[in-house]
Amino acid sequence: MLGQNRQFQWFNNPCYIYPMVPASAATLLKSSGFEVIWEDCIATEKKTVEFFAAVLKEKPDLVVIETKTPVIKQHWQIIKELKKLAEGKWLLKTVLVGDHVTALPEESMQNCPVDFVVTGGDYDFLLLDICRSLAGGATRNLEPGVWYRQDGQVKNTGAFKLNHDLNSLPAVDRELTQWRLYSEKNGNYKKIPGTYTMAGRDCWYHRCAFCSWTTTYPTFRVRKPELVVEEIGQLIEKYGVKEIMDDTGCFPAGDWLHRFCNLMIGQGHNKKITMDCNMRFGALSMEEYKLMKKAGFRLILFGLESGNDDTLKRINKGVTVQQIIDSCRDAHRAGLFPHLTVMFGYPWEGGAEINNTVKLASFLMRKGYAYTLQSTIVIPYPGTPLFRYCQENNLLATTDWERFDMREAVMKTPVQSEVIHRAVRNLYKVAFNMEFLTRKIFAIRDFYDIKYFIRAGWAVAGHLMDFKTRKR
Repeated sequence: MLGQNRQFQWFNNPCYIYPMVPASAATLLKSSGFEVIWEDCIATEKKTVEFFAAVLKEKPDLVVIETKTPVIKQHWQIIKELKKLAEGKWLLKTVLVGDHVTALPEESMQNCPVDFVVTGGDYDFLLLDICRSLAGGATRNLEPGVWYRQDGQVKNTGAFKLNHDLNSLPAVDRELTQWRLYSEKNGNYKKIPGTYTMAGRDCWYHRCAFCSWTTTYPTFRVRKPELVVEEIGQLIEKYGVKEIMDDTGCFPAGDWLHRFCNLMIGQGHNKKITMDCNMRFGALSMEEYKLMKKAGFRLILFGLESGNDDTLKRINKGVTVQQIIDSCRDAHRAGLFPHLTVMFGYPWEGGAEINNTVKLASFLMRKGYAYTLQSTIVIPYPGTPLFRYCQENNLLATTDWERFDMREAVMKTPVQSEVIHRAVRNLYKVAFNMEFLTRKIFAIRDFYDIKYFIRAGWAVAGHLMDFKTRKR
């Protein structure tokens, strides 16, 4: 299983993201009468040989793997070895899910003996359909979005449809999905134990050209705010959770947001839990930021992406540099803590444009308008508008999927790789800027702040290692 990354990245210091959609899939299957085993070898730090030993011991009927572009070849090989392991011993079926196979389903059917490829982001619902079909002895009449083998041929049920009711899903079984594996080693949390929720799938804007989840979730749906607040109440009372990160691509805005915040306040959850979420620049007013603060929100994750209006327009971000500054400042003044995600390596950006992005993000951090940041290299995942743009303009430096792992630029750029890596490292080094450090010291309010800053320091050191120039 791969932990629900919209942007794949290797970390020197581990960060375990609670994978909400796989957790929903496991819960839905169990609640429907199927026996489910949750085996996350990433979070438990198990070696491949230990995974195979567990499979041999349990002899499951179905193995489901969430995959991503940089590890798809590894997963093809694992499926081949799983088939060899089961040969002559028991009947084993395998499934691949995720954004890469949504974009290129036939590729996996051709390169490994996988039995099913599930496209789209609602693979919890589709996996239940597959399991029920297998239990009934057939694979016909499956829902749209499934690729499968029949009589030696590869077939599919057509384009996936996001027409499932998220409100019909059972509450995630936290014990089944071993939530504590993901409750501490996560850079977003100030207070631990922390966990995740997911109010919607996935982003109501869903037009950013680089985002791989626009492929899996081309439409946006939400759960009722009452259900999300009820889930939060259970996490507080039953599990003692202190902080929650909602992993919706962009947290619902408008009437939904107002209803959610007022419910949190009305039920007193805002005094017992800290909330974090993803949000878009320019989406909210100062009054709405203040309402979120009152409702218990702390960290707001914004996608800055670039400090150049031309790039923001090219990637269809829908905001300007001035809106980025204004929104960041407003969220900060409302008492929230903005976290920035910044990317380098666009094929049209030279040294001057890269420097503009460094200056903008550094300015926001030094002035205290932003609290933390994540600096990375932009990757054009298959299925995204950015990938198609690169194909049409001969801008892909490679189509070796293993190299799409954010350790190097895979698009042809006007600058050398070291320039891009240096820009990423320079942004992380703002953590050592005296103005930044002074603001952080005077912002300390409790022991949680001190522990958070210590963890953040280790994370920064790890990220500086993450982006050493890759030698080939």
